[in-house]
Amino acid sequence: MRMNALRALRHPNFRLFFCGQSISLIGSWMTRLAISWLVYRLTGSSLLLGVVTFAGQIPTFLLGPLTGVWADRWDRRRVLLVTQLLAAVQSLALAGLTLSGRITILEVVCLSIVQGLINGFEMPARQSFLVQMVDGPTDLSNAIALNSTMVNSARLLGPALAGIVIGAMGEGYCFLIDGFSYFAVIASLLAMRIDRQAARKPAASVLVRLKEGWTYVSTFSPIRTVLLLFAIVSFMGVPYTVLMPVFATKILHGGPHTLGFLMGSAGVGSLFAALSLATRKSVRGLYRTIPMVAALFGGALIAFSFSRDYWLSLALMGVTGFGMMFFAAASNTVIQTVVEDDKRGRVMSYYMMAYMGASPLGSLLSGSLAPMIGAAGTVLLCGVGCIAGGVWFWLQRPKLRPVIRPIYQQLGILPAVADGES
Repeated sequence: MRMNALRALRHPNFRLFFCGQSISLIGSWMTRLAISWLVYRLTGSSLLLGVVTFAGQIPTFLLGPLTGVWADRWDRRRVLLVTQLLAAVQSLALAGLTLSGRITILEVVCLSIVQGLINGFEMPARQSFLVQMVDGPTDLSNAIALNSTMVNSARLLGPALAGIVIGAMGEGYCFLIDGFSYFAVIASLLAMRIDRQAARKPAASVLVRLKEGWTYVSTFSPIRTVLLLFAIVSFMGVPYTVLMPVFATKILHGGPHTLGFLMGSAGVGSLFAALSLATRKSVRGLYRTIPMVAALFGGALIAFSFSRDYWLSLALMGVTGFGMMFFAAASNTVIQTVVEDDKRGRVMSYYMMAYMGASPLGSLLSGSLAPMIGAAGTVLLCGVGCIAGGVWFWLQRPKLRPVIRPIYQQLGILPAVADGES
């Protein structure tokens, strides 16, 4: 069982990526929490928390279609090297301004936009690069699950460390640690031995390839339905993180350590979700599980909105993290399993758009609603929306089954005569 859960690490390139990215992600999660705390400390505004999150994510949404096309044409490792270097410069600039005491909310917004632009190129390239690192699709689902495990291990450690660092030295040192952590990823990418694929420069123009990608995503129901639910959950559910500083201070009457432990608890739940996915031998059954964990996520948000007890809130954040991460990783896995390889970059760009487009809009809405109906009321509405999305997806499953089954049979996931459920 243990070797099955770690089978993607048999591939040297993925093993290098796993080690380098694990270090970098701890720094990234430290920065996420530190930015939220910095903005709330500077302004005391839940609206500006939403604005900063919006500024950091909307560029990725706007760039998504084009960067997806380019991810199918360019050398993905080279794209990742450039974007990691630029991200390091951005974090070090944020650290310098904060440590010198010259940081303002305008500079936070501008640097968040810069990071969003970098992510717009990095995310589709990284998601579609996974299949190259495992030398084929056999262990791809395990690589995606281990990637989620890595993200959530960092999500557990990063906020907890950030809470300690902020309390002892201030937000600037979190940004400084993050800036240097990117060099671990750069080193791992340089150490990889990747067979250079034929240059992906098809005769078709970028516009034609863009249209081809959109037609594929919008007409292929297994991918379209997952992406729509992912957008719903990203719009309604994910923005709860924007309001965590409000819950930590106003509702639970804590400080940066409280915020760190809340986010760390969500990381524990997310880690369990990723580990449970890593032990799966097949993608089979995930279309049934996706709406269930979306509803679980929504239910945990509703319960969290009513909690005024610190320990109960920590426990509910664990359930929230489990539901959200299982949903996101399972969605990623089924999409990357059924997508045609020559369209992988473009499809993954729409996957990132569903998150980076819906999530910042939801963050802006949450930040706007919180002053009117309170942070708890806003999170309650978020939970209801996630449950509604899960119910909608469940009702679509009978239409998806006849389309998915032949694909699973072709890939060997189901026998030639399927007697089980996809």
